[in-house]
Amino acid sequence: MLGIHAISIAAEVFIVLIGLAILLFKKKAIGLGIALTYGIYVFYDIAKYTHSNISQCFLYGLFFIATLSMLLVVIRLYKTS
Repeated sequence: MLGIHAISIAAEVFIVLIGLAILLFKKKAIGLGIALTYGIYVFYDIAKYTHSNISQCFLYGLFFIATLSMLLVVIRLYKTS
């Protein structure tokens, strides 16, 4: 199971890089939302994976910010489609 978790984190990092590429090379602001969301997911997953001493409330707050970020991304995509 740990192997699948590591693969998932690696995929999330790749998504962050794609989001940044969308922002920088395509000049689309949704790339920032994608990078922010998945950057938070990476941080969250690594914190859980390493059993860090980071507060659960802090992690849940970050997860909530990631959810709001992706909500704004999909709303923007919907409006532009």
